[in-house]
Order: sequence, then C-alpha cells, then structure tokens
Amino acid sequence: MNKRLLGLLPRWTRCSVAVLALVQAGLIIAQADLLARAIALLEATYLPWLAGAVVLRACTAWCSTALVQGAAANLKADLRGSLFSRAASQRSSGSFSTLVTKGIDALEPAITGVVPQLAVAVLVPPIVLLRLGLADWSSALIVALTLPLIPLFGALIGLRTRDVTEDQWTHLQRLGGHFRDVLAGLSTLRVFRRAEHQRAVIGRMADEHRSATMRALRVAFLSGFALELVASLAVALVAVPVGLRLLSGGVDLTTALVVLLLTPEALLPLRALGTRFHAAAEGMAAAEQVFEVLDAPTAVQGGTRREATAGEIRFEDVTVHFPGQETPALDRVSLVVRPGERVALVGPSGAGKSTVLHLLLGFVQPTAGRVLVDGVDLRELDVAEWRRQVAWVPQHPHLFAGTIADNIRLGASGASMAQVREAARAAHAAEFIEQLPDGYRTRLGERGAELSAGQRQRVAVARAYLKDAPIVLLDEPTARLDLHAEAALMASATEVLHSRTAIAVAHRPALLKTADRVIRVVCGSVEVAA
Repeated sequence: MNKRLLGLLPRWTRCSVAVLALVQAGLIIAQADLLARAIALLEATYLPWLAGAVVLRACTAWCSTALVQGAAANLKADLRGSLFSRAASQRSSGSFSTLVTKGIDALEPAITGVVPQLAVAVLVPPIVLLRLGLADWSSALIVALTLPLIPLFGALIGLRTRDVTEDQWTHLQRLGGHFRDVLAGLSTLRVFRRAEHQRAVIGRMADEHRSATMRALRVAFLSGFALELVASLAVALVAVPVGLRLLSGGVDLTTALVVLLLTPEALLPLRALGTRFHAAAEGMAAAEQVFEVLDAPTAVQGGTRREATAGEIRFEDVTVHFPGQETPALDRVSLVVRPGERVALVGPSGAGKSTVLHLLLGFVQPTAGRVLVDGVDLRELDVAEWRRQVAWVPQHPHLFAGTIADNIRLGASGASMAQVREAARAAHAAEFIEQLPDGYRTRLGERGAELSAGQRQRVAVARAYLKDAPIVLLDEPTARLDLHAEAALMASATEVLHSRTAIAVAHRPALLKTADRVIRVVCGSVEVAA
C-alpha cells in the first residue's frame, strides 16, 4: 500500500477502521465459541446469540467498507482537482487524460479494498492467536509458525506483480493517450489519408496491452494458488493432530471445535489481503504517476509575492528536466527579449520551444537557472498578477461552451460589446462572426466544434487583443491552417503584436515576417540567433 496515499485519508477514518477491526476480532472469537458450544453441547440456547454475532460481524465489515468508500470518493475528487491544476504543464494531453480518468478510478479498489483489509490483517490474527493459545497452546504454536509464510510468499510474488502491473498500466496509458490524440486530429489524418495507418497503430498497441494484461492475470492466479496452498497446509497441520488427540481423549470436543474454527480465521485476513493487493495493483501503479505529476516543480501560487511589472525578459542558464525524461527539455538556455521586441522561436518539434512559453506562463519552473522579468526572478512575482500582463494564443485554443462574445471577453470580462466588436475586427474574425445568424450571440459547444480551426484561432487572437496585455505569447498559431486562413490570421496577429513584447513559436514562414529577431532552438539549446 502506498504510504502517501494511505496518509491522505482522514485520521478519523483510519482510526474508525481500526476500531471496527478490533470489534470484528472479538466477534470472530465469540462466533467460534458459540458455534463450538452449540455443536458440542447440543443446546439450542446458543443459536440466537450465534446469529447475533454473525449479523454484527457482517454489519461491522459493511460499516468499515462504507467509511472507506466515502473517504475514497472525496480523495479521488481532491486528486483530480490537483491534477487539473497541473494540466497545462503536461507534455502529452492524451496520457494525462488517461491518468485523470482511468488512473484516478483505479485508486478506488486500492483504497476501499486494501485499507479495511489491512487493518483486519494487522489486528485480527494476533487476537485470534491469543484465544487459540488459551484453548490449545500446541495448535497456536503451529499457526504462529506457519502464519508468516503467507506474507512471505505474498511479498515474493508481489515483487513480480508490481513489475507486470506497472508494465500493463504503461501500455494502457500509452494506448489511451494515443487514441485520444488520434481522435483530436482525425480530420487532419483523413485529409492526408493516414487514418488507416493510425488504425493499424492502435490495433498493435491494443494487442500489446492485451498481452500485458494476460501476464498480470497469470501472476495474480499464481499468487492465489500459492496463498491457498500455504493456508491449506497450515490448517492440515493443526487439524490432523487435534483429530488424533480428540480420538485418544487428549482434548475435549468443545476445545477441538474452537481450534478448528479459529485456525482458518487466523489465516484468512492475510490471504484476503494478498488477493485484494493484486486486485489493487493497477491503482498502486497509477498512484505513483499521480504523485509524480503532483510533485513536479511548478510555479508557487500562494504567499506574499512581489508586484509584477512587464519589462525585459531574460533567461539565465535555464534548464528544465521533466520527470521520466532522460534528456532535459531545455538545457542551459540564455536569451534576452527587450521590451517591445518581437522574437520568433524556430526549430524541430520537441526542441523545447513551447517549454519556453510555459516557463513564462508559470506552468513549470526551471530545474536550474532562472527567468528574470525586469530584473526580478519570475518565482518571486505574484503569479496571478503576472499572468494578467500576458496574453497567450496557444496552438489549440480552448473555446468554452457559451457565446462567441463571452469567449472573446475571457481575458477582459468587463469589456463592452463595442470593444468586443473592435477586437474581432482587429483579429479579422468579424467577417465570419457577423455572417452567423446570431452574430456575437451565437452559442458554441465545448471546444468550439462549430468553428473551423482557423476561425477558432482568430477568436483566440481577438481574445488576446481585447485583453490588451503588454506581453503576447503565441504557440504555433498557424499550424494546421490553409493558406487563406493563415493569411487572415497573420493580418490579425500584426494588429495584436503592434507595440507589444511578443514571443512566437513558429514553423511556417508567414509568422517569421512579423518578427524582429529569429532564435533557433535545437535539442533544448539555443543554437543560432539572427
């Protein structure tokens, strides 16, 4: 069990589960004593008490599970909220989506199954062994000697289980992430007739996930067989001597029945814990990645920070190394962007251009070096105040469910309708907005699926223009656009970038014409500046 995950559960929940486990231990002993007396003495007066003990034991187990289920639901919601706050800094949106959905859901069996059973496995066997010792010390000794074999075999097989489950989860995350990314770019794949190729790729990845799943299941079945075998041998080692002693008169029937009834109960919690551990192995693997994302360095949002002022932007030997990546995204990058200067970043995909923008937006922090704004380290600034001075046009702008006017107002909620129209005209978006039946009051669905890629980009540029921020960041705004849409977007970008400091990630020549200086980024390093 992940100790950090266990520590996130409320203290009162953990204490309540421990108390309920102690109650279960007492009810197990009472149930065995009552059943042994009812059989040995043939007295029906014990049966109502026996039925009450059985019902109370079932209710106690249900209460323990219900408590943990409620805590697990709250914990999942909190972890999802924490992950969403890190969404912008993730390099693969598809893999991150799989982690937020399937990964967080996989935590539930890891919590609801393992936590109550862990309390039972720790507290019940010692108490049952104590009662066995009072009834028959030799049987208790045999159980005490064989009991450690169950966690020993479970741990040995668990090491293999951890490896195959992590491999299975990696394949699942890769499959889910790739499938999501393919769906997002399906229209582009159809245009270039690459949809069938991606179908074959997804099929191959699905086969790899199936094979990994079957390997995990084989190990899980092997674990179940090994634990059942050890438990059966332990029961046999107790049952055979007790039976022989009962025939010879060395032990009375009531004591023999108590021993035979309590021996499996002493072994059962550890066997059940092993089974539930394997069922929760996927959640354990997901928990490691969840905490890896949450522990990644990011901009500090709280506390007292210095007031942000737009000025010279300077990178001093900045290195960014993402967890799980062998090579740094940026490696000792140094550059200066003067106020009012328009700089274009060029280079191959994955070179680290977008990471430069993410650093300025405060989505990630440097592993080494520092980013200075007007001579002040960006980490010392009030992040919320700093972001008010930055307008960002991403490669895939997100349009929310609402009117077009509301989407343009995102960075300036108090803007008037006249200002919205002015921003739309500056971004060359008015030409298509005003042709819509409801104009600026046209309601869009989530992500603005009703608009083309070029139209969504122009709405994003209008949003940046209306915000009227002194610094503008553009992340490949012309990607996936045709020549007409690109020309319209570049005309609008010229309006937005006028007299502002701008850093643009560019692949196509049109955007380079608006730049005062071009910087080439290769393998995370600044190679050529022009």
